[in-house]
Amino acid sequence: MISKDLVAASSSAIVLSILSAGESYGYQIIQSVRAASKEKLEWSDGMLYPVLHRLEARKLVTSYWKKANTGRKRKYYRLTEEGRKALSEEREQWTAVDAALKRLWV
Repeated sequence: MISKDLVAASSSAIVLSILSAGESYGYQIIQSVRAASKEKLEWSDGMLYPVLHRLEARKLVTSYWKKANTGRKRKYYRLTEEGRKALSEEREQWTAVDAALKRLWV
């Protein structure tokens, strides 16, 4: 189990990274998180949607509704140009933290 603080701190970087591969909807993003973490991160709707709304308010992602093959409407999210820039900055920061921890945990 990964601490809630670490999950919260990494949530924006994770969502931006997933969306950098292409647009996606909530359930699909949750499944991507689960797969990428080898099932160590178990996100719920209650965890994901506040992150998506925060990223949308910051204009890092945009959303639109689309009808799925099942006839059900889904809200899709995609990265904006500002979101790509933010992801690049997040990547630099996480890489620096990771490098420091690797040096300390020898």
